[in-house]
Amino acid sequence: MGGRVAEKLVLNHLTTGAGNDIERATDLARKMVTEWGMSEKIGPLAFGKREEEIFLGREIATHRDFSERTAQEIDDEIKRIVREAEEKTEKLLSENIDKLHRLAQALLDKEILDGNEIDLVLEGKPLPKKSRGRSYAAPKSKSDSTGNGKSDGKKTKTTRKKKESVPTPAEPVEEKNTPDDDEKTPEKE
Repeated sequence: MGGRVAEKLVLNHLTTGAGNDIERATDLARKMVTEWGMSEKIGPLAFGKREEEIFLGREIATHRDFSERTAQEIDDEIKRIVREAEEKTEKLLSENIDKLHRLAQALLDKEILDGNEIDLVLEGKPLPKKSRGRSYAAPKSKSDSTGNGKSDGKKTKTTRKKKESVPTPAEPVEEKNTPDDDEKTPEKE
């Protein structure tokens, strides 16, 4: 719910960008109520028997094994949980709006922050100039002149050799004589 609430607080309107927040919060609340028995109102019960349909590509089907009244109570509990989460998120972000702005600016500057960098930003400390954060792209290996695969740290320009055509077995192979070959091998007649 953080993205949705942050949009509401900072931009004073909501966009479709926070749709995933709502979907995930609703799915989590539904599981809390129907699978994990985490609702005080409904109690420690599981609703909706799940079965795998082997012939349908192993899709999971949920069978409703409860009344319409219980379904309404489940829906009410899901709404309550999601709305309470939104209220708590709004309170938390409102009380820490300066940290929200600092974090947003740090993400605009660096794009990727690790846990230590997030802690520094939230504490109001400057980020180090050179971060030793994770790299999400695999580093390219460079070989040194010894061919041992170790990099000497210098950038090198790589050139590719043109691939020479190799005759296939179906093609006749012509022997080319060079001036040196003429002297060494007798000509066939």
